[in-house]
Formats: sequence, structure tokens, C-alpha cells
Amino acid sequence: MRRKSRKVKVGKLYIGGNAPITVQSMTTTDTADVDATVKQIHRLEDAGCEIIRVAAPTIESANALKEIKKNINIPLVADVHFDYKIAVEAAKYVDKLRINPGNIGSEEKIKLVVDAAKEHNIPIRVGVNLGSPEKDIFEKYGYTAEAMVESALRHVKILEKLDFYDTVVSLKASDVPTMVQAYRSFAKKTSYPLHLGVTEAGSKLPGTIKNSIGMGILLSEGIGDTIRVSLSDDTKEEVKVGKQILRSLGLRKDGVEITSCPTCARANIDVIKIVEEIESKTEKIKKPIHVAVMGCAVNGPGECKKADIGIVGGPGDTNLLYKAGKIIGKVPKEKIVETLLKEIGKM
Repeated sequence: MRRKSRKVKVGKLYIGGNAPITVQSMTTTDTADVDATVKQIHRLEDAGCEIIRVAAPTIESANALKEIKKNINIPLVADVHFDYKIAVEAAKYVDKLRINPGNIGSEEKIKLVVDAAKEHNIPIRVGVNLGSPEKDIFEKYGYTAEAMVESALRHVKILEKLDFYDTVVSLKASDVPTMVQAYRSFAKKTSYPLHLGVTEAGSKLPGTIKNSIGMGILLSEGIGDTIRVSLSDDTKEEVKVGKQILRSLGLRKDGVEITSCPTCARANIDVIKIVEEIESKTEKIKKPIHVAVMGCAVNGPGECKKADIGIVGGPGDTNLLYKAGKIIGKVPKEKIVETLLKEIGKM
């Protein structure tokens, strides 16, 4: 059962309620460089990114958001810290603001940001990180889940006092148990939609594992409305991992999903090479298509019968091609990738 949360509009999409769980990422370019930023966003769009966040550390970068927004197809989020003037300017052009009310400054400055969000009818994400709790909260709790929850509740109450409720909340930590505990606790206390993430998760392999476990636990419990995988790697990898997390839990069905064996001495075909080629050449496909690539007849026939299209490796050129659960022919090894791509294209 999915946790019941408020529904917040972000551009053409929604976060929370019964809306699909979306995959987000963040650009690494200088936001003031419009061409480079737009180019990176287009690349992420092709990979399946549904909401994009950009840092706006200066007024120049905030002004650049106007042109960036004109040239992309997905909702744009401005990430602003410390300077309320930048947030007010960015609000004119984006679909959501990401701030920490506590580091914006006085209540008067926070009100100006909230007024700008109201004027342009955009939501605010309150982003709390374990590494930067307020001084009094840190003295009370240290680096704990309790500190994150109290900080998030404090920030949310500031917005509620200003009659603002179009709020999304994140409580990110670099260690999984603390992150999970924080989200679980906050989820019980409010109905605000939750943006899941393990922050500073590291490079591709450890980061993928941390994000998959942390988000997987929460999503399997019905907690979470949008996700951002954090990796010290190509941002495209963040999107790919995010989509796979949702697919593995049955929360997403779009795109080509490949079932493949890990290979062993029984494998009659080069499963790894075939899978890599199919993945790279089908990553832009949005329609849900299930492909099975299996090395031998032990588990191959069963997996291929469940797939839309599949191949079971056999001796010599007796590799069996399955479609819709039935054998439709034999394929020589050198034609496997070409044949699978052709069949996927027909679908």
C-alpha cells in the first residue's frame, strides 16, 4: 500500500497522491552556460529523466533559467541556497524551487521567496541533509535521523505559517540506515510528498548499491513519491539506476527490460556482449518490452516463455528464438543481436 500524500503540481507532472513515481537528476554544467546546460538536459531527457534540477548560485545563473526553460521538455527545478534574491528571480522561470528555509535568512526574506512561489504558482522542496543540521538541533541530536526530522518539521512549519502547503520534502543522508529511519519517521508525522535520495552516495558501484537498498526499502513500504539517485558519475547513470529501481519493484513498466543469466560453463552464447549491445541500442525506447537473453536450456525456455521476445543459446547455430512464448525459429550466433533488434523494432 502506498502512503497517502498530498498531490503537488510540478510543471506538467504531479508529485504525490496517486501520481506515478518520477525519476529526477541534476545537471553538472555551469547553469549560466545555457547551451551546455540545455544539451545535458536533452541527453538526460533521452535517458528517461522526468524532472531536472539545476543549481542557481548567482543572479546570472537564475536569469539563464528563462532560456533553459524555453528549450527543454521536462519540468525545471532551481536549487538555491542562502540568497533570497536569487530564489525570487528563479521563481519567475522554473517549475519548482528547492530551498532550505533555514539558510535563506530572516522570516521576512523567507516570506519574499514564498510570495514569489505563490505568484508563479510553483511548489517548494524543503531539502534537509544530515551533513548540515541547524546548530541547536545538532547540539540536541547530533548527526541522527531525529535531527533531520526535527529540522524538516521546523522548515515545513515556517512555510505553513506563511500559508504555503505546496511542499515536497527530502531527508537525505549518506548512510542508508539513517536515511531510511528519517523518512519512515517523517512519513508518519505528515502527508507531504517525499523526494527520496541517498546523498553523497559515492561512485557508480557503491552509490548504486546504497541508493537501491535505501530507496528499495522505503518504496517497498509505500514511502516515496519521486526519486533522485546520487552518483559521482555521469548523470545519465543516475537516471538509468533510478528507472531500474522502480522497474525492479514493479513500479514502472516503460522501456526495454532485459532478463539475462549470469552465464556459466553451460552458456552457448556470449550473453554479456549481447545484453550490452541490446541495452545500448534500445535505451530510447519508451514502450514496455520484455527481452530474455539466456545462455542455455536449463532456465532459458522458461524465462523466454515469459518474455515478449527471447533467445536461448544452443549448440552451434541452434539458438532458439522465442516470441510471445513460442519458438518461432533458430538464429545463428552472429545474427542474434540483429534479429532481436529487428523484432523489438516491430513491437
